[in-house]
Amino acid sequence: MDSEVGPLRAVLLHRPGNELKRLTPRNNDQLLFDSIPWVDRAQAEHDAFADVLRGRDVEVLLLADALRTALEDVRAHAAGVHAAVDDRRLGGDLADSLRSHLSGVDAAGLAEVLMAGMTFEELPSSEGASLVRMMNHPHDFAVDPLPNLLFTRDSSAWIADRVAISSLTMPARRRETAVLDLIYAYHPYFRHAARAYGAHSAPIEGGDVMLLAPGVLAIGVGERTTAAGAESLARSVFADGIAHTVLAVPIEQSRATMHLDTVCTMVDADAVVMYPLARDSLTAFTLRPTGDGGVKVAGPAPFLIAAAEAMEIDRLRVIDTGLDPVTAEREQWDDGNNTLALAPGVVVGYERNVETNERLEAAGIEVLPITGSELGSGRGGPRCMSCPVRRDPL
Repeated sequence: MDSEVGPLRAVLLHRPGNELKRLTPRNNDQLLFDSIPWVDRAQAEHDAFADVLRGRDVEVLLLADALRTALEDVRAHAAGVHAAVDDRRLGGDLADSLRSHLSGVDAAGLAEVLMAGMTFEELPSSEGASLVRMMNHPHDFAVDPLPNLLFTRDSSAWIADRVAISSLTMPARRRETAVLDLIYAYHPYFRHAARAYGAHSAPIEGGDVMLLAPGVLAIGVGERTTAAGAESLARSVFADGIAHTVLAVPIEQSRATMHLDTVCTMVDADAVVMYPLARDSLTAFTLRPTGDGGVKVAGPAPFLIAAAEAMEIDRLRVIDTGLDPVTAEREQWDDGNNTLALAPGVVVGYERNVETNERLEAAGIEVLPITGSELGSGRGGPRCMSCPVRRDPL
């Protein structure tokens, strides 16, 4: 996969499940949701999203199905049990009891625990007293749920023929890495997938990784991806010969701009949709290999200029998310910039971002609108909710 806009052939999605039903007013902030979604409606919206993709001949792989299949392998099952149980949280005796229990459940049951978590009330009964069990509320989590699995872009990203397993920053999301590791290591579909980055490296998330053109990556550096993570990924892709230029793009460290793809996304081979306030303020450091294993860094320079130069085009066309500042801010918050390209000039976007979609259409971009009143409660749009695993060359 060499771009963001080559014809999409296969994508990894996660249909919302019981992990979203774990959200309450007491824990939704900690679990990174701004409100408590209506799960049935979120599932219906997600089903419609998947149907739009299938209607454009995109193969949709569902994460939950892939995880269950992977866990049929006894090695994956053992690794899944290890990923679920935290000795530091539960203490040795209770952890051993839970490990023993999970070792005996089938692949579907273990997958459910890995995704939806487990409360202390749901732990298997064990002999003897447990201070940990007694001092925790029955509805506290012994195994945390992973409601942000919905946003499959963040936990892994494909670069050329390799997959980069993210090193997720927020505590609520870190265990997602183990889930994706199991899928890519043990599911037959991904049996021959090579790795581009290690999950235990410096923090980097897929929402910050953008394939501007063949061999050219932009990496946002902000709330979720560190400068060390951007440099580590750059060194990795240079060593593998799958990129020749990486642009490290500083972004504001805030909830509204948690990833680069909340500020801009590619909508055509030479065009981006972008939040107007970022258009002139966004900069980039340019990283290139030295040829002897090192990396040279230049800049910073204006992002649009640095990107066009790296892409070897005259300029990068910019479509703003509305010229009115208030509308632009509202639609940026509602993921107006977070589109998923199905082909050059064809994108999926939330229907509620009316002005952004009108501006895209006026610029010659076909917009396939989807509803997202419940899906967006975790602050993520169509790009966030999709991990492309196969695209045709641009």
